[in-house]
This record gives sequence, C-alpha cells and structure tokens, in this order.
Amino acid sequence: MRKKRKRVPPSGEMRLSQVITTFGPGSMVDLPDKSVLIGGLEHWFGERRRIYEERLESRICDILKLDHVALYEPPVDDPDPMAPRTGITSFLFPTWFLGQVDEIYETPGGNTYRTRPLIPWNRLVKGGYMKDDRKIVPVVPVRFVQACVHGHISDINWFDFVRGEKNSKATGQLWLDEGGAGNDFSEIFVRDEVTGKRRPLSEAMVPKVLGLCRGRQPWLGPAVYEPCDQPNRLLTRSASNAYFSQTLGVIAIPDRDAALREAVDKVYEDYLQYADSMADITKERKKQKVAVALEGFSNDAVWADVQRRKSGITSVPKSIKQAEIETLLSQPDSVGQDTPEGDFYAKTRSLEGLPEWLNGRLDRIVLVHRLREVIAQVGFTRFEAIMPDIDGELSLDVQPAPLAREVSWLPAIENRGEGVFLSFKDSAIKNWLKKPAVKARGRELALGFDDWRSRRKAKDAAFPGLPYYMLHSLSHLLITAVALECGYSASSIRERIYTGESGHGILLYTGSPGSEGTLGGLVEIGRNIEYHLAQALELGRLCSNDPVCAQHEPANLHEERFLHGAACHGCLLVAETSCERRNEFLDRALVVPTVSVQDAAFFTGGPL
Repeated sequence: MRKKRKRVPPSGEMRLSQVITTFGPGSMVDLPDKSVLIGGLEHWFGERRRIYEERLESRICDILKLDHVALYEPPVDDPDPMAPRTGITSFLFPTWFLGQVDEIYETPGGNTYRTRPLIPWNRLVKGGYMKDDRKIVPVVPVRFVQACVHGHISDINWFDFVRGEKNSKATGQLWLDEGGAGNDFSEIFVRDEVTGKRRPLSEAMVPKVLGLCRGRQPWLGPAVYEPCDQPNRLLTRSASNAYFSQTLGVIAIPDRDAALREAVDKVYEDYLQYADSMADITKERKKQKVAVALEGFSNDAVWADVQRRKSGITSVPKSIKQAEIETLLSQPDSVGQDTPEGDFYAKTRSLEGLPEWLNGRLDRIVLVHRLREVIAQVGFTRFEAIMPDIDGELSLDVQPAPLAREVSWLPAIENRGEGVFLSFKDSAIKNWLKKPAVKARGRELALGFDDWRSRRKAKDAAFPGLPYYMLHSLSHLLITAVALECGYSASSIRERIYTGESGHGILLYTGSPGSEGTLGGLVEIGRNIEYHLAQALELGRLCSNDPVCAQHEPANLHEERFLHGAACHGCLLVAETSCERRNEFLDRALVVPTVSVQDAAFFTGGPL
C-alpha cells in the first residue's frame, strides 16, 4: 500500500492582519535563506471565511468599477499534516544573490572595499556560490531592485548598468564593492570582471539611467506584463517605501436610513403613495398595520422618504464617515443591540456635570460598548502612499497596482472593539473659525499644503480645513493622555476624525481579531472624559522641543514638513497604527495656546 507523502511545512507564517496591511500581494518578504514576492489572489489556496459588509463592498465596487466583489479572510494553514496544502504562494524575488565571501578589493588609488560576487539564480550551485577552490558558500538576496510608481517591479539588469549599454551579453563575473557601512550609495560600486568597468550605485538614482519600465507584475505570475511608460527607479528591497498597502475600512453600524426605507417599503404601495402632506402621514399612521410597520420613526422622517420616492430621486450614497457620524449622532439614547453577538452598541452619556469650558464646546458624548470594523485591501503602491481622504474615501492621486488579474474577491479582516465618541458643537467651530488669528494660522497651513501638493504633483488634493487639523491634533493628544489609564497601549488605540455638514467629532476606538479590544477601558474613559480632556490639553501646551516646534513654519522649504504646524515627535506624533493620516495635518496651536501662537486655539480659559 502506497503511503501518503507527508506535507512540507510552509516556508513562513504571518498574522492575518499582516497580510492585509504589510505583506499583501506584491510585497517582498525575507525568509531565512531567500527573499520572496507574495503572490496575487489567484495564488491563494484553501478555505476562506466569508466576511459580509455591504457598505464596504459597495464603495469598493465604485472605486474599482466592479459589478460585484466579495470579501474573504486570507486562507489559514491547516495544522493537520495530512491535509491538502493551503496558504499563499510566493515567488522567488529578487533572482540575484551575493556570495558571502570575505574578500577585499583595492582600487588603483589605494582605497579598499569589501567585495562580494553578484550571482544570478541560474548560476547557483546547490543553493550557494562555488568559489575557485570548489567550496560552496551561502548566498543572500541582493538588496537592490528596480520599480516604478505604478507598482511594477523587476530585477536590475546589472550587466547593462555597469557597462552603460543595452542588451549586453550576460557573460563574466560581476562584483559588488562596498565601502564604509554599506549604506552610502556613492560608496557602493558594481564591478565587471570582464570589461574592468566599475560604476557607483548612486548613478542608478539618476532619472532614466535604469531605463523605462517594462510593466512586469511578477506577483501575478512569472510572465505577466502590462504597458507602462514610467521610468524605472532604484528601490532598496527592505525600504519603507517598497510597499504601501491600500486599505479601506468601515465600522459596521446600523444604517437608520436603510431601516426607514425597509419600513416604508412594507406600507408604501397600499397606504402611503397617495399621501400629499404631513397630515396624510399622521392620518395613515392611525391604521394598525401602518403604525406597526413605522414604529420608532418620526412623521418627519417618513414624510421625507415619501417625498423622495414621489420626486423620483434615488438616495445619494453617503460617504463612509457620513453614515457613521449620522448614526453616532442619532437621537435615541442608545443605538444597536446590547447582545454578545451584536456588531454595534452605543449609549449616550449625560452631559450634566460637565465644566463650563466644555459645555460650550461639547455637543454629545457616546460610549461605544461594542463595534465591529472591517478592513479590506484593494491595491497597493510603491514609493508613494495612498491615504483615505478625510471623509474616509480613497484618494486616487496615485495609480494603485492590482491584487489579481481579474478581481472577484478581496482579502479582508474584521476587528471587534469598543470606543468613545466626542461630538463638538457646530456653532462653537464656526465662531472659532471667525477669529482673525485662526484665519491667519489657516493661511500659513494652506501655504504649506500648496507646497506639498506642488511637489507631489497632486493637483486634485484638497486642503482638509482647519476643523480637521484641530480635531486631528486633539485626537493625538487624547490618545497619549488616555493610554496611561485605559489599559491599552497607545499604539492599539485608533482614531476616526469626522468633519463636515453632518457634524464634527472624534472617535477613539480599539479593535483586534480576538477579545483584547473589548476590555471596556475606553468606555470607562468616556465616563470621565472631562478629566482626560484636561490632561490632553495640558500635554499640548508645551513641547519638549519648544520653542523650535511651536515656531515651525509649514511652508519652510528646508524642513520639508509641509503638512505640520506646531507638531513633532515630542508632542503630537503617535504610532502610525493609531493615526488615520500617517501623522500628517497636525497643529497643536489650533488646540491650545503655544509659546509662539496664543490666539488661534479652540480651547481657551477653563483648565488652561
């Protein structure tokens, strides 16, 4: 009887959240003896758990121009050694290696360099480099590859580069000479043993030296190309700009409009389609069937929906954040169901007892006992990151690279957690914006934003507005303040900033795939939020880098911190896992008085 062959263990393992945010399709991962490129979605095998989130799926279809898309968790490896192989396929990349030899190269001028042979994969012998004495030594992947802003990536043609010509014969031995610590590109040289030519790697950073991109997409398959007219750029394989996952996330909340539409649907044809006024709605609701169907909805809301139907106007899709803040600001004292299996449950905290300095600014405090966040990856970029706009939608200033040849599903994860939501009075925001000092500060921040937009060539990018700067900065101060007492680390607390016609607010929440995000610490923080807000404002008054931090000018061309006002690592910058905008659009001078700007703060008096 033939025995079943034992399954080979996987080459590496990672968490589900890492697959979505860090090591998705097209990313490079270091394994013990090689580097690999994570394969596209066609190369993911095994059982996948379906994740349902209609609002997120709808927005993704709009962005990617798809008719339908499904969300699934990445496949999980089966611990059974006899089970079929599951997981994610990866491809060897780069295919050039450096032999781990200890040799020295001395130039005619007397300079010495550590030198190692540069070897393509098809010249390896038993997975290593064979020296002249027939001894085989280990190899490591070369650190440098070439890519373009559209995400395409390929090996550098090292023979063409060192010889300064195209389509040169791949004959002879190449060497990589490294001086110093090996981090200065001007001190790294590629040397050709046949021609004797030697060229510094720093020249590969000159535009068009590496030639035009061929549009290679090796994560989708070994021979997948698409037309591309972008120049290749030198990319260090382990650099932070080698891969930016493009993700989109929503908080799963009950949509009151959807519930209203469903309720009206039940009685519209028989009772409501002939209603011509609010009085008709009131009259029809006296009938038992109508009363039962419309229970919980006001006459105003029902009449508005009837008017929309009569006018033939279809409902305008709400942005991701608009739907969320409207739910958080809805009239009932509680939203959602307080059940263990419920996705969302929030309860309004009374504003009684708040100090005077908050009464004029805070509009609503919502304790979010339970929430569910769904995050999906829709693409990725290299060199430049794509961040969601302030309304939660994806900005498409940079063309994303695809995750599959034909997208029918996308990888996603769901996190469960808790949080606290603070809503600020629209009248307080408007009165603050009228101050001359605030307007002057806004002009300074807008100048920095214009310089950033010009350098990045993001002509469609829009200035987020001073309310966003202020709320975002306050959120970071509050994260730092509450992390000391809520039981969560600062890096595990996340933010969502809401500004616009629907309202102004901050949601601090935490979420994880397990139960760690539901310990109740943030809800308790919300019960005493006035104390923590006072602590946060005190943190923002003085930075350890003042007066330099407070005097920073956003349009300063030498510092190149165009999206920062008074903000640095000593005061406002937090872990990027917490911030929704990669630590940009920050200025504590809009929150509290600083040593440089006294009159532009939203919070004056009170605890200050």
